[in-house]
Amino acid sequence: MNSRNVKRIDTTLGELIAAASEVAFEYSDNERDAYLLARLALIEMLKKASHPLYVEDDIFNTATRNTYLH
Repeated sequence: MNSRNVKRIDTTLGELIAAASEVAFEYSDNERDAYLLARLALIEMLKKASHPLYVEDDIFNTATRNTYLH
């Protein structure tokens, strides 16, 4: 188990995109800015939600390391 104390939220990618888009459209002046804001928010969320990728370890020990989003 992870030693970090992290809050986990179970959701689908579609729900995450919809929520980011909804908030982005509330705070943007136009459609273009809203899409850019939603995109940036999603990129940051996914970066922070993923585990670091250790290429050499993953190549040789694929069954021992979990690289999925949590």
